Amino acid sequence: MKIGIEGQRLFRKKKHGMDMVALELIKNLQIIDKENEYFIFVKPDEDYTALKETSNFKIIQLKGGPYPIWEQFALPKAAKKMGCNILHCTSNTAPIFTDIPLITILHDIIYMESSYYKILTGSASPYQKFGNVYRKIIVPWVVKKSDKIITVSHFEKKRIAEFFGMKNEGKLDAIYNGVSEHFKRISDENELKRVREKYHLPDHFFFFLGNTDPKKNTLGTLKAFSDFLKESNSDYKLVMLDYDATELQKILIEIGDTQLINQIVLTGYVINTDLPAIYSLCTIFLYPSLRESFGIPMLEAMGCGVPVITSNTSSMPEVAGDAAHIVNPFHPQEITQGLHKIISDKTYYQTLSEKGLERNQLFSWRNMAKEYLKLYEIIYTKHSKK
Repeated sequence: MKIGIEGQRLFRKKKHGMDMVALELIKNLQIIDKENEYFIFVKPDEDYTALKETSNFKIIQLKGGPYPIWEQFALPKAAKKMGCNILHCTSNTAPIFTDIPLITILHDIIYMESSYYKILTGSASPYQKFGNVYRKIIVPWVVKKSDKIITVSHFEKKRIAEFFGMKNEGKLDAIYNGVSEHFKRISDENELKRVREKYHLPDHFFFFLGNTDPKKNTLGTLKAFSDFLKESNSDYKLVMLDYDATELQKILIEIGDTQLINQIVLTGYVINTDLPAIYSLCTIFLYPSLRESFGIPMLEAMGCGVPVITSNTSSMPEVAGDAAHIVNPFHPQEITQGLHKIISDKTYYQTLSEKGLERNQLFSWRNMAKEYLKLYEIIYTKHSKK
């Protein structure tokens, strides 16, 4: 088989959720499949160490302008030139004018949902708004065009099937994401000291992966943290990654606590290999999103033995199981109550830590790659018979 995989953002320096899923998929396919031929289509960028070629994996750097142009024209043209039998698109969208059998990972359809649309666009950046518009236009066509749609949780599978009226059960399936093996408890004091000094981390802190995407519930989380400090009179701080200070000030004005800035540490972008140490140093990991299709960071924190607070919405209960403290993310007081309970009840803290370690072991990138390899073989066989 000749398999093309879209990984347009794999070489960008600041990689996020979908980028990491695609990267881990490819790296694990490189380990388990030495026979089939792979072509990884990427846009030129900065981080050329992210992925290396092997004997049967070739990296194809494609220029081609903005992402929609790159995806709809440059990508299918290159895949056809390479003689691909399958084109696997990893980031919610795909080219709709191609004769190559398509597998598309539809991580979520949040941008299609009217109930969330106002929330998700109200404070979104221009880039995020453009991306949402593009996906709203193209995804219905992608769903029709693709041989197989894969999503990342059974919650999202049900949601997609209902939204698009998909009665063909064979066209849609769920394959869980994994969690990288380096997300383990760090006990090396020198490594912990290095990371603490590099990111100016305080002695006692909660960790929150907030960003400007409204679904991350940054406003609700900051309101909950503000109330926690007022009620407990503690010295805890909140560590946030890669967040703009100006945007943070706007939220603090909205919640009526501009002084909270003194209790927040903004680290800037953190490389993936430094995250286990930050998880290991924090007291609680906060992940009370409004909407997620999976939630890899929960599993990362669990692998480091950290209690997790997450939401009772969308996929999060499915992924977390009974290994996290579950809250209604639309009620900040529940987040506040969770913080109080976990730090005041040592038995509960230890229970969450132990259950999280067990839960983490159920998810593997290697297993995910094996599932996709089986799928490639099914699609290839199907089209070979035509």
